[in-house]
Parts: sequence; C-alpha cells; structure tokens
Amino acid sequence: MTIRKLAVLTMSVLLLAGTSALYASEKVQLRAQDRVEIEQLMWEYIQALDSHNGEAFITMFTPDGEFRSKETTAKGRDALKKMVVDAWQKMDANNEDGKKRPHMYHIVTNPHIEFIDDNHARFHAYWMGVLETGGDIVTAGREVNELVKVNGQWLIRIRDVNPGN
Repeated sequence: MTIRKLAVLTMSVLLLAGTSALYASEKVQLRAQDRVEIEQLMWEYIQALDSHNGEAFITMFTPDGEFRSKETTAKGRDALKKMVVDAWQKMDANNEDGKKRPHMYHIVTNPHIEFIDDNHARFHAYWMGVLETGGDIVTAGREVNELVKVNGQWLIRIRDVNPGN
C-alpha cells in the first residue's frame, strides 16, 4: 500500500470516527432534553391535578389518552376531564359532619424514565396523596406511564396508577 493510499484511508477512518462521535454527542444531548421535558410534563400534570385545572389536565394526554386505576378507567380527553371533575366534586363535598374536607396534594417520588425509542418512554414512580392539614397520607402506590412524543411534545398515552394489578 502506498503512503498516499494509507493517508487517504487514515483520513477516512478519522472522519468517520469524528462524525460518529458527533452523532453520539448529539444523541446524548437530545436524550437529556427529553428527560427534562418528561419531568416537566409530569410536574405540570400534578400541578393541574392538584389545582383542579381540568383544561390543563387533559392537555397532558394524547387525544386517545387513558387513565387506569383500581377504581376506574377513562379513555379520551372528554372522559378524562369528566373523571377528574367528578373526583374533585366528591373530594370537595363536605364531610357528614358538615366540615370541609382538607385539600389533598399528590407527591411523586423515585422517578425513573425508561426510553423505549426516540418517541416512546415510560415514566415509573411512587406516589402519595397527602392532606394539607397534618400531612396525613391517605393513599399511596406506584405508577407506570406510557409516554409518546407527538409533534415534538411529550404526552401521556397511558397513565396507570395501579400497574400489574
């Protein structure tokens, strides 16, 4: 092999290696950005839920999005909105003794984001419902959310707060 051919081959290998490293670096940056966007989505979901903002709540889901729990299942944005509005009305109702029920806040902990591919991920976490007065934990569990990236935006396709049961 001539020196010239060896030089061309060496340059080609270096160019390919550099391009490959650049692509890998870009992929890492995109994955980090996706993580931030998913964390923001789940934060906004909890904020909409706890502030009783039904319009914001349903925008976190795909149009055919689904919520699953032990007690209920709702599919589609209209059904999801009805589900949360009904739950809020029930929670906001007075107790039998006429006293207003304390507000419940949701706490999400130990989040783990599992990427399936560039447009699909799962958000795993544990959750608790805590009363604003005294901090009593009234409900707890774990969740697995199926997420999908639609037109550059991460959305919830399936929110399962009782997976595997």
